[in-house]
Amino acid sequence: MKKIYILLLVTIAFQFTNAQSEELQWLDIELANYEYPLPVSDITVNNQKQTLKMAYMDVQPDDYNGKNVLLLHGKNFNGAYWKTTIDALTKEGFRVVVPDQIGFGKSSKPDHFHYTFQQLAQNTKSLLDSLSISKTAILGHSMGGMVATRFALMFPDTTEKLILENPIGLEDWKLKVPYKPVEWWYKNELKKDYESIKKYQLESYYDNKWKPEYDQWVNLLAGWTKNADYEKIAWNAALTYDMIFTQPVVYEFKNIEAKTLLIIGTRDRTALGKPLVSEEVRKTMGLYSQLGKTTQERIPNAQLVEIDNIGHLPHIESFERFIKPLVQFLKE
Repeated sequence: MKKIYILLLVTIAFQFTNAQSEELQWLDIELANYEYPLPVSDITVNNQKQTLKMAYMDVQPDDYNGKNVLLLHGKNFNGAYWKTTIDALTKEGFRVVVPDQIGFGKSSKPDHFHYTFQQLAQNTKSLLDSLSISKTAILGHSMGGMVATRFALMFPDTTEKLILENPIGLEDWKLKVPYKPVEWWYKNELKKDYESIKKYQLESYYDNKWKPEYDQWVNLLAGWTKNADYEKIAWNAALTYDMIFTQPVVYEFKNIEAKTLLIIGTRDRTALGKPLVSEEVRKTMGLYSQLGKTTQERIPNAQLVEIDNIGHLPHIESFERFIKPLVQFLKE
């Protein structure tokens, strides 16, 4: 009887997931049919003999305190997932700027592009210059942490403070994971659908504990798979995987000048290339409960806030425990 009951639950869950997948909204390649939480503008950047559009939100508070915060998104996200953070920071008087990097969100998806963290940092600096912002705190999550690190190294005079929220790149995966060419990552991207994207986020981000509000972040990626131009999106995603894998920032943490805050959800196990290594090696990768402490030692003048039992997305999974130390650090 127990086996029959379990089988029934699995069947219902499968049918529900399939129904969700079938109802999934087709999304435009630049998310023209997806509304961000706040008004979106864009600037033109000229990169690699191309004219490209870089989208961003610039949110100014009613009672501006003279300080700015730049929010940099992760690889599987865009600026939209910063809404609660934007609301909290503007309430405290901060002006908040939230770009979508080239290849992400509402920004251009080039047919061909040499992705480097330097190029993304330079584009971000161009955005700040267009807004006449000469000083800002920079918060980067996941891949955005690698962009933020490179920005802080390239533009120390602009970077007032640096905040890294569960950044990837705290270890050099090239030392453990065999290299795979861009074409390999591209084929993997082409295989993605609603079910596989949700499975990855469920297991990797939320410790198999799903909440309805997480659905929107699955839908944003899965909606693209229904687009006839998905191959272009998948190709850009593959190029950014190669960038992440081949351009570590970990060896330069010692050169960061800005006062730094690390906010680390210690349950996180995110690491690039885990399927390519043995189980024994896999167990040594993405150990954020250790990586946070190691990184704090590497970055001069760094503080560490560990959030126990929280994974890769503290600002989504445990907002109050994330925002309190962030605001305190920004006001210091």
